[in-house]
Amino acid sequence: MRNSPWLVGTYVFIIIIGILVALPNVLPQSVLDRVPSWLPHSRVSLGLDLRGGSHLVLEVDRADLINERIQSLTQDTRRVLRDKNINTSAIRRAGDAILVTLRDGTQRDAAVTELQTLANPVGFGTVGGTDLSITTPSENSISIAQTEAGIDAHITAAVEQSLEIIRQRVDQVGVAEPTIQRVGSDRVLVQLPGEQDPSRLRQLLGSTAKMSFHLLGNPGEPGVTMIPDERGQEYPVLDRVELSGDRLTDARAAFEQQTQRPIVSFRFDSAGATRFAQITTANVGRPFAIVLDNKVLSAPVIQTPITQGSGQISGDFTPQQTSTLAALLRAGSLPAKLTVIEERTVGADLGSDAIEMGIFTGFIGFVLVVGFMFFLYGFWGILANTALLINVILTFAGLTLIGSTLTLPGIAGVVLGIGLAVDANVLINERIKEETRKGKSAFAAIDAGFARAYSTIVDSNVTALIATVLLFWFGSGPVRGFAVTMGLGIMISMFTAVSVVRVAMIAITARRKLKKIEIKPLLPINLVPDGTKIRFMRGRFVGIGVSVILSIASVFLFFKPGLNYGVDFRGGIQMEVVTQNEADLAAFRSGLSELGFGEVGLQEFGAHNRVLVRVERQEGGEEAQTVAVERLKTEVTKIDPTAKVERTEVVGPKVSGELAIAGFLSLFLASIAMMIYIWVRFEWPFAVGAIVTLILDITKTVGFFAITGLDFNLTAIAAVLTLVGYSVNDKVVVYDRMRENMRIYKKMPLRDLIDLSINETLARSLYTSATAFLCMLPMAIWGGSAVSSFAIPMVFGIAVAALSSVFIAAPILLFLGDWRTRHQAQKPAEDAVADDTKGISKA
Repeated sequence: MRNSPWLVGTYVFIIIIGILVALPNVLPQSVLDRVPSWLPHSRVSLGLDLRGGSHLVLEVDRADLINERIQSLTQDTRRVLRDKNINTSAIRRAGDAILVTLRDGTQRDAAVTELQTLANPVGFGTVGGTDLSITTPSENSISIAQTEAGIDAHITAAVEQSLEIIRQRVDQVGVAEPTIQRVGSDRVLVQLPGEQDPSRLRQLLGSTAKMSFHLLGNPGEPGVTMIPDERGQEYPVLDRVELSGDRLTDARAAFEQQTQRPIVSFRFDSAGATRFAQITTANVGRPFAIVLDNKVLSAPVIQTPITQGSGQISGDFTPQQTSTLAALLRAGSLPAKLTVIEERTVGADLGSDAIEMGIFTGFIGFVLVVGFMFFLYGFWGILANTALLINVILTFAGLTLIGSTLTLPGIAGVVLGIGLAVDANVLINERIKEETRKGKSAFAAIDAGFARAYSTIVDSNVTALIATVLLFWFGSGPVRGFAVTMGLGIMISMFTAVSVVRVAMIAITARRKLKKIEIKPLLPINLVPDGTKIRFMRGRFVGIGVSVILSIASVFLFFKPGLNYGVDFRGGIQMEVVTQNEADLAAFRSGLSELGFGEVGLQEFGAHNRVLVRVERQEGGEEAQTVAVERLKTEVTKIDPTAKVERTEVVGPKVSGELAIAGFLSLFLASIAMMIYIWVRFEWPFAVGAIVTLILDITKTVGFFAITGLDFNLTAIAAVLTLVGYSVNDKVVVYDRMRENMRIYKKMPLRDLIDLSINETLARSLYTSATAFLCMLPMAIWGGSAVSSFAIPMVFGIAVAALSSVFIAAPILLFLGDWRTRHQAQKPAEDAVADDTKGISKA
């Protein structure tokens, strides 16, 4: 047996390219600058949880957009009918429609014809309709309403336009490497590294920035609206817009020369300057209001005509407020109101700590796995470890090539991917050991070992990939980052373990002219002795009984005390506070409760100087959340001057509901998908056994969350979904051996066959669980709050999955197999009785 030179050359080429692509991620910038330009320079971009910054999701306010459109349509309707001399007695709003009442009913058809010119087509070409529905409820009335397709089209256009305006606003304040992209049909995602002032971000991104200039009238008069300023003082503002902010060409933060107060100076274009001069000339001595987003910024009295086309806005501003306001005015107004429905802020210090922690725990986990593999397989363990290293390198190369963002859960995905990659190496080594014990030569053992392990590796990895795909599909943000890294790791492990290791083993065997492959542990200690014959099925009733009792207890724990739902699922405000000394929880609880924000939850996590503060969502819209966050920060600093807020999360009820539905739906779909896959690849008893076991595993994991009080959030859903994949992966290996043995030992009793199969795969199950456990353990111990909801349940779930494969899945398969055997035996007897009955009746 020899390797194809072309095959070896291809593998070496892929690995070298992978090393070159991944290398910039570990090189200092000073070294990378000296690397030739023709070599790769790209790096994996770090998520906000690793470098600090803010993450916001903004949603187009559908109701506001509809209102704006109706107001615009009302004015256009008046103009069109007036231009065509069509007399109306009333044009008014009726719900989400406009009702036009004509003085002369004979003009109705002509009016409809003219009003149809206001409708715009939606869709492509002849497909689709228009954005308006024009109907005639009576002889002298016309109803104009927006179609759903039209509203959706306007929302789409508003989002597209908003993307560019937000990008301009962000550019104005100089944030490096921002991420601004559309999410779904009506949302915009904004990620700003380094920016950690949520109130400023809300003002910068959420403000519509529709600026207009109005004269003041008298309170109570028609056409006058009372509009407040920042302090709540109201002004009688005329509805008529004298000049729109669209005419502004520039706006700058400055200081008034005499008082040195912060102001915003602005300048109009030529048409705006002419109109501004006309207004100020004709209204000397009258107050002139500058209105921004339905709030009066200032209302100075016009002292003299202003003809130079410029002016200034003054008020009780801070320098930062004038800078933000100027940026808003320069970028222009948004086409619709954007509401901040999700906000997450991570401090730079916490981000750098997360990087160090991620690298440290990942390295420790990798070292533990490498050491364990070396202990198990000695020299051949070095080959398996080399494959693991190549797997990590190619994973980072893949992340770099696809431009993925590495998050802290993403690092957890890489680490867990290492644990799962070991599975293939363990399967191959254990299979080769079996073939060697049967007396096969070195090349024959390699060939048979890889051939027999291949289908098991494919089946087990497909089940893990099903969970990964669903995580990516239904997850968001960091959870998707986890899915990407884990998915890449699983697919690359198929290449490194099945292809690279095979080529390397053949090359080593040929070079050393080995007659037999002897895979021995480093020390003369065999954790699972050859020929182990444990009668597992004797304890089937105990195993299932204990499992059912624990699962029932977990269901009770789910209801009381219940899960500690994180901000992802229940909405509200969550802050991570770190103090210099041990945190005084009583002082924090007392001080924060006096703010009047409702129930305040405090939880100490990790060290004694770290506190998680939870507050329910405040009524009053997004401004109320901003005020609440600022007051909480102020009070935290007041209670303990050494305290720092390192992480802030604000999630609206709409987002929390969507995240909860998506999370639980992904769990349900993953279970169904895996059942179908096992049903197709094996038989229905195998699928039923896997799903019943899976339900018991999930309930125990949920009970673990309830009894430990760990945050049940999106990361927790990722943990449960990963455990679903891992649990089924573990069972598939045992099932595959059972299927193989059924072909070989056709007359062996099912109980004996199941025991034989479990004993033959016991080493693999034990070793794989141990490596997965070892790679996640450092992250569970030192991972911190960001991954505690993932790593700690994973450590628990790995143990549960390993035990359930032996003591639950196998006994259920035995029960179903015995039932099917009895059922098949009874059927011929029943058929025979039926035939006898027919014979008697005929007689």
